Amino acid sequence: MVLEMHEDEITNVVRKEKIILKLGQHLFNKHGHDVTKHEYIRQKMRETGRLVLQGRKNGKLKEVSDFFIPANFPHVIEAVHSVAGWNEETSTYKAPSLALKLGHNLKKMANIIECEAMMSGDKNTLSNVQAFKQICDTKWSECVSSQALRNLSEAKWNSPQLLPFAEDVKKMHQYLDSQSKEHQTKLEEEPSIKHWAELAKVTLCQVILFNRRREGEVSKMSLNSFILRDTSSTHPDVELALSDLEKSLCKYFQRIEIRGKRGRKVPILLTPDMVTSMELLVKTRRNCDVLDENMFMFGRPQALSHFRGSDVIRQIARSCGAEHPAALSSTRLRKHMATMSKVLNLKDNEMDDLADFLGHDIRVHRQYYRLPEGTLQLAKISKILMAMERGQLSEFKGRNLDEIQIDPQGKNDKKLQLNDKDLEEPHTTKRSSQNSRRKWSTEEIEAVEKTLMDCIRSGKVPGKAQCMECIESSPAALQGRTWEG
Repeated sequence: MVLEMHEDEITNVVRKEKIILKLGQHLFNKHGHDVTKHEYIRQKMRETGRLVLQGRKNGKLKEVSDFFIPANFPHVIEAVHSVAGWNEETSTYKAPSLALKLGHNLKKMANIIECEAMMSGDKNTLSNVQAFKQICDTKWSECVSSQALRNLSEAKWNSPQLLPFAEDVKKMHQYLDSQSKEHQTKLEEEPSIKHWAELAKVTLCQVILFNRRREGEVSKMSLNSFILRDTSSTHPDVELALSDLEKSLCKYFQRIEIRGKRGRKVPILLTPDMVTSMELLVKTRRNCDVLDENMFMFGRPQALSHFRGSDVIRQIARSCGAEHPAALSSTRLRKHMATMSKVLNLKDNEMDDLADFLGHDIRVHRQYYRLPEGTLQLAKISKILMAMERGQLSEFKGRNLDEIQIDPQGKNDKKLQLNDKDLEEPHTTKRSSQNSRRKWSTEEIEAVEKTLMDCIRSGKVPGKAQCMECIESSPAALQGRTWEG
């Protein structure tokens, strides 16, 4: 890995300092199985190399071992300040995140030295490094991290919170659809590195945009994740809980699972057009110089790396005619979905399902007593994804997932179908704003407490179904009440 570093004075320091190499070995033992982390490991070694180089310029810290002598702690702080661009007058860092990273690197190296000293019986080194760690625990926050964290926090204040516009998202989807068909045809007729790369980038962007997935997760999708995807049909017993539309959505979409943040599995839904593109990419890999050793679905031809989703989205956002291309990033698209979902009248469990799909929030106690997650994502979450793709989510304002009806094969400009419920006369009449609220009688309160005591104790607002059940269980006491009150 060191051989692949850019040749400069920092690399020379890294090669000569055994402790930096041991830090790299430690990180490689932990993350080396993941090719995408190799650049991260090189970065950690170069960060430490920069610190050592700065320590030498200051004159007191000649090699890494000098950093862990307790008397040299002030010089270590001085070196960190210099590398991270500390400004004494404004009490700010030019690169506050670098100051934090250097602290983490020093603590990792201290642990490595401590372990080796204990194994070799080097009491002097052991005493020094343990004293250094104690000083760090007490003084590091005061001298470095508190200011760095404050700088990072203040940098976010008053910054414009850009969110994508529905019209821009729609334009991007339409542009991707046309580009996908064009590049599919070109790759089928004339397999080449250029045509393969163009279709791979368009498909990568489609998957990220449709699923509102973190770009890094999709970029690193392995070839096996797609090839070994589950294409079996929904279990007949599970289908009993689905509407006819939801059954058709399960057949329309395919679902795969990939590695996400912190190693957890995350789902990806694929439309038939995405599947067609990805199958063509797999079929033509060898003819287009994509190496067999390249494990990535969206791997670069003649390399072992993959296309970066952030670069691809940025490039396509500029080309699709969007008015605000800067707002079209994977992070902002995810926030956009979370924000736009507020216009829907989602039940608690539906909001949890959406949050779970996005990887935003997982409440463990809600993971049970629901449909299998694969079926749930195919049948229900896909409705929101398709409505957002067409820029028509606002048409479903106030509805929950069961009430949303959408044709998966419908055109973008087609009016989305309304639920049959919306064509019926409402069961309750809207109360006049002039009507005063009627006080609850003792008999009514007792009837409500008998059925809804769990909701009262937990502070949870009951849904319509629970209110109707309460009225039906005590019709005499609650005959003058509706489910709304």
